[in-house]
Amino acid sequence: MYNKRLVFIAACFGMLIFGIVMAVLGAVLPSVIVKFEIDKIDAGSLFLLMTFGMLVGSMVFGPIVDRYGFKGLLIICAALIAIGFQGIAFAPSMFFLRLSLLFIGFAGGAINGGTNALVSDISEERRGSGLAYLGAFFGVGAFGVPLLLGTLLDRISYETIIAGVGALIVFPWLFFVFLRFPKPKHEQGFPIAEGVRLTKEGTLLLFGLILFIQSGMEMTVGGWSAAFLIEEIHVDVQRAVLFLSLFWFGMVFARIVLGNLLKYISAALVLQFSLCIAFAGSLMMLLSNGTVSAVTGLVLVGVGFAAVFPVIFAFVGNLYARLSGTAFSVVLVMALTGGMLYPYVTGIIANSFGLRVSLILIPCSLVCSAVVFWIVRRHIRNAKQAKQPATKYQAGTEKIL
Repeated sequence: MYNKRLVFIAACFGMLIFGIVMAVLGAVLPSVIVKFEIDKIDAGSLFLLMTFGMLVGSMVFGPIVDRYGFKGLLIICAALIAIGFQGIAFAPSMFFLRLSLLFIGFAGGAINGGTNALVSDISEERRGSGLAYLGAFFGVGAFGVPLLLGTLLDRISYETIIAGVGALIVFPWLFFVFLRFPKPKHEQGFPIAEGVRLTKEGTLLLFGLILFIQSGMEMTVGGWSAAFLIEEIHVDVQRAVLFLSLFWFGMVFARIVLGNLLKYISAALVLQFSLCIAFAGSLMMLLSNGTVSAVTGLVLVGVGFAAVFPVIFAFVGNLYARLSGTAFSVVLVMALTGGMLYPYVTGIIANSFGLRVSLILIPCSLVCSAVVFWIVRRHIRNAKQAKQPATKYQAGTEKIL
């Protein structure tokens, strides 16, 4: 037996670590550009590399947790991330920096998927709420790194700060080591054929497409916003990094609110409203010429982004509960493919036309997300009305709309 509350706390620690992973490159990017004298295309390639690691981690975690459980995965990933942070801090060359980013990307992708699948499994009737609270801890981690750098960078080098953050990961690692987790779902062997068929599920792939777009936008805004504020709004480096933390703070605040809101309001309605907030915020940011309006728009984007991952994960957890780890793995692979491509493409466009032009990608992508969500929601609703779920794997259609 296991203690559900302690397991949820362990998942929150894991998500906190992933938030730190997601924010670290964007927060140190201005300093890395100066230290290693790289251009925007090379900087964009760092996002590509780290997200490729996340893609691989997301690909393998699902079958692993369905077959072997969550404990070993969290222990190994936390250790790899702690080591990777020391590599970022003390990398003597771009080769070692890239290697460290690949390590933390792989472990971050696996720990992200594992913690979401874990909370989905133990939350049962309140998946949306549980996943929203879990997502708030992602925001805490992502908010903390740029906040630390923004407040301490004038007194302490970014290398020392990053090394210290990496050392703190030993505390959640110890928590994982001594905690009892739920048993694996398929101790007698993973149903490979069933898992492969899951990758062809149309509804699941549409959810994955939404997360492809969303992850790309989050990586782009989190990675390039500080540089945007420096180049286009003429904010100094330290303040730009500090303002970046407000993007993640907006996400944290919104997810805490969502944890209660999703108990009473349709997840679909919440998601649609959130996309509208993010769209308005992105336009405010891109059209601004002053610090206040640009940062306000950035915060609104964070608030609007907050609902997407928890709501889509809740849909996936409800529909594909039998192989939740594998289902999460499928959509996360798609998500991180977007996270890998968007910042890189943004860097290429920005190198020729500037960041203000390249970040037009964000409002355009929000419109695409809204259209895809309308399509998948209509598909599920039609299946529900016909009393015939799209496939035998979908068990919770009646719970999510």
